[in-house]
This record gives sequence, C-alpha cells and structure tokens, in this order.
Amino acid sequence: MRQQKDRTGFIAACVLPATILFIIFMIIPTINVFRMSLYKWGGYSNNKQFVGFNNFKILMNDQKFLRSFQNTVLLIVLVTIITLFFALFFAAVLSREKLKGSSLFRVIFYIPNILSVVVISAIFSAIYDPNNGLLNSVLSIFRGKDASPILWLGNQSIVIYSVLIAMVWQAIGYYMVMYMASMTSVPESLYESANLEGASKLTQFFSITLPLIWTNIRTTVTFFIISNINISFLIVRAMTNGGPDGSTEVFLSYMYGQAYTNSSYGYGMAIGVVVFIFSFGLSAIVNYVTKREPLEF
Repeated sequence: MRQQKDRTGFIAACVLPATILFIIFMIIPTINVFRMSLYKWGGYSNNKQFVGFNNFKILMNDQKFLRSFQNTVLLIVLVTIITLFFALFFAAVLSREKLKGSSLFRVIFYIPNILSVVVISAIFSAIYDPNNGLLNSVLSIFRGKDASPILWLGNQSIVIYSVLIAMVWQAIGYYMVMYMASMTSVPESLYESANLEGASKLTQFFSITLPLIWTNIRTTVTFFIISNINISFLIVRAMTNGGPDGSTEVFLSYMYGQAYTNSSYGYGMAIGVVVFIFSFGLSAIVNYVTKREPLEF
C-alpha cells in the first residue's frame, strides 16, 4: 500500500510541473482569446466595450478576411498535396532503389528543414529578384534578354504561387525522412513475393508500401495542416508582408495586422477564434476521411 502511494506521488510530482505550465501558457491564453473576441478594444487602453458576437458579424462581411481565408485554403490544399507527393516519391526511391550517394541525397533534401524561415525567405527573395534573380536569368535564355522581367513577388496573379514553392521546398525533406523511416520497417519478404508474381514497382508501391505506412501518412497530414497555417504566416511575413495589395494575406498575417497594427485587438482575437475552430475542424475532417483499419505484418 505504501509502495503504491509512493509511486502515485512520484508520478504526480513528474506530471504536475508540466500540467501547471500547460495551463498557464496554453489553456489560460486560449480562454482569453475567446473572451477578448467579444470585446471592442484597441489593446493599449483600459476602455473595453463588450460587443458580443459583433466582431464575428463584421468578420463575415470583411472582404480582406475572406481573401486571406481563400489564400490559406489554397496553400493548405496545394502545399499539402504537392509536398506529400514528392516526399513519398523521394522516400520510395531512396528506400527501395540502390542509388550511389543515397545518404548524401537524404542530407541534401533535409537541409531546408533546418534553415530558419528568414533564411528561406531571403533565398527565395533573391531567386525571385526581377533584375538579378536566378529564375529570371534562366528564363531570359528562352524568352530573350530584351523581354521584360517577371515580377514573381509583385504580380498579384502569381505571387501566391511563388510563396507556395518556397513552402513546398522547405517541407519536403522532413516528411521524406518520416516516410523513409516507415518504409524501412516494411518486411522485404513482401516485395520479394511481389517480384516473383511479376508485380511492377508501381503496383508494389500502391499495394504494399502505401497501405502499410498509411497510419504514418494520416498523422503527418494532420500535423502538416496545423503547421502549414503557422509556416504560411512566417513566410508571408518575411517575403511579402501580405502584399502586393493583400494578395498574399493569410489567416495569421491578417490577424496580426488587425490586432497589433490597426489597434483592433478584439477584432484580431475574433480572427484567432476562427483560425482555432477552422484548424481543429479541418483536422477532424481529415482524420475521419482517411480513417481505415490498420494493416499488420
């Protein structure tokens, strides 16, 4: 009995500090975000006016917010699909094919993930530079030197896709490594049996590899959707600051501008509540849609 009490006390002593920190730095701030979304407040004075759900009513008619919502959804869908496609492709090639220097390729692909967002933004800003950038210099070979340079970060119709490429480049290596770890645990005997039956590499991938690493894919997709919302804000903030003319505004960049630049703190917190509900709602939908019975081997 005494030993059981000592064990319970030891577990409580280990868990309690983390629980207290989680409550202080996660639960209480989250509750405050919901609470402040019901007020009209500039953030720098004591004058708070309770307005109920009026901030949310204004939000639904805010064209700039709706545009940031569209940009966020576009980046979540396209970046997730493109990143996971290339991550799976490279992971399958480096795991299944005997390539010289495969270890070097793994390191090269993972390097973007260890770089800070500021460094990545600086690299792509230099690549997209209309006068001396690498991309326009290469295209001038085919377009001619007299052709006007393409404004990759200044043209409203293409700037969001320029940001998209930077986000994909940053994320591929991390998810490739995660998928490679799952693929290496698949028994080699399954592939040997498939080879004997004449199954192609593509058939083996969809019939053996993909089903057996599906649990890992589900986890990474959910994680990627949440992290994508944060990364998009950081890259947009560093590369375009939401411009030109708000064409690259995303959820969090618009929230930041409203709360800390336009002195509409309550309105910014209302955007934060929408982001919170949207993130967890989308994650729940993805988990439900991708749910399937796990395969054992």
